[in-house]
Amino acid sequence: MILHRQEKVLLKRLLGAGKKNVDELSQDAGERDAFRRAALWLQEKGLAEVEEKSERGYRRSEECERFLKEGFPEVRVAGKGGKAIGELGDEEKRIGVMWAKKNGWIAIEGGRIKALKMPGDYALEKAARNPERAGKGELDTLVARGLVVESGRKGTFISLTKKGEEEAKGIGEIKEEMGELTHEMITSGKWKGASFSPYAVAPAADEPMGKMHPLTRMTERIRRIFLEMGFEEMEGPMLESSFWNFDALFQPQDHPARDLADTFYMEGKSDLPDKKLVEKVKGSHEEGWKYPWSHEEAKRSVLRTHTTAVSARYLAKLDGELKKNGGKGRKYFCVGRVFRNEATDFKHLAEFHQVEGIVAWDGANFTHLLGLLKEFYQRLGFEKVRFRPSYFPYTEPSLEIEVFFERKGKEGGGEWMELGGAGIFRPEMTKPLCGVYPVLAWGLSLERPMMLMEGLEDIRTFYKNDLEWLKTSRIGKDY
Repeated sequence: MILHRQEKVLLKRLLGAGKKNVDELSQDAGERDAFRRAALWLQEKGLAEVEEKSERGYRRSEECERFLKEGFPEVRVAGKGGKAIGELGDEEKRIGVMWAKKNGWIAIEGGRIKALKMPGDYALEKAARNPERAGKGELDTLVARGLVVESGRKGTFISLTKKGEEEAKGIGEIKEEMGELTHEMITSGKWKGASFSPYAVAPAADEPMGKMHPLTRMTERIRRIFLEMGFEEMEGPMLESSFWNFDALFQPQDHPARDLADTFYMEGKSDLPDKKLVEKVKGSHEEGWKYPWSHEEAKRSVLRTHTTAVSARYLAKLDGELKKNGGKGRKYFCVGRVFRNEATDFKHLAEFHQVEGIVAWDGANFTHLLGLLKEFYQRLGFEKVRFRPSYFPYTEPSLEIEVFFERKGKEGGGEWMELGGAGIFRPEMTKPLCGVYPVLAWGLSLERPMMLMEGLEDIRTFYKNDLEWLKTSRIGKDY
């Protein structure tokens, strides 16, 4: 059986080890993704069983990260024998003295520090560096001091099948393998001492393998339709600040959608835009929602949960421009990838695509919105379009768009299906950004109509790279 080098390494580490967490089996962070891929490859070959399970995890707070760089306050205090308490820094007085005394490292005599014992390998600092392997006592202390925060996470666990155990026993020395023979290797002679990965050559059903992915085909078709309708394309970053992803959309900072259950928060802080704009958004929140708005919360970095964050950025660019433009207005669209912290199954993905659109014009009205959406879907191939009243946080009034999908083939028939939401952005959102109201807006699904067009039951089909399906799919061609 042909095995990748990483598969061989993983098989050897699993032999006789039972069920193991894939991340723990990887020697360092650089190997983690490679081991996860190798685990799935081994499962496909029947050599291993892979299981996703939830487990407790821990992350260090910002204060803890600083302590690990600068030294824990109690450790710093222990090294300042003879110093007066008043000469210590604020953090050392508040935290360091108490914990240094509790650890038996110092005593206080006459307002000065008396060193009793110098700390060696400080167990608490060691636990903070690797909380996953910390003892219960140290971990409880770290949590109580706010240095470590408990969080849930998903773990990938792997164990060998009987077939995998037999394969692992036959693996000898694992050498570094080259994946390709290059011109430089031939001319330099390096190929003579190199080991190469074996190649599996399989007969192809037909020759023409170069196919554009159905998602790409549909995206290009949607782009052409909007461009033909006079729209401009907008783009924005996938790593966003909470300001653009939430605050600029008039979403309160304590809204449930901001919770970790829905959002991928990233390490580090994002910069806020122009101070004048920030103050406008802050004022809108504090007047509308009646709470003290936080700059720090707005700086949190997230993977964007919707392309509406792109619309917010472009509306802010239009501030003052529309009036100079003679009131003609501007209209934009975007097809982009978004991310939600959801469990992956046959109808949910942690990342998917959204079709976004806005029309910023003080003469726009609800009838214009219905006409634009009907025109778009008719150009996409859906003759029957209808609208239903709905509710969305950023728009008022709001609606859902449904189209009638006529099934092809012997069965025929059809059904109405909901493909997205739309409405008019609330003035509390648009006026701080660009001073314009109304602004028409919509967010439409990309994968869902494609699933129905193709008769797919599993949304993950789009990302499995099944060559047979990629060759035969007609999505983006016949619709």
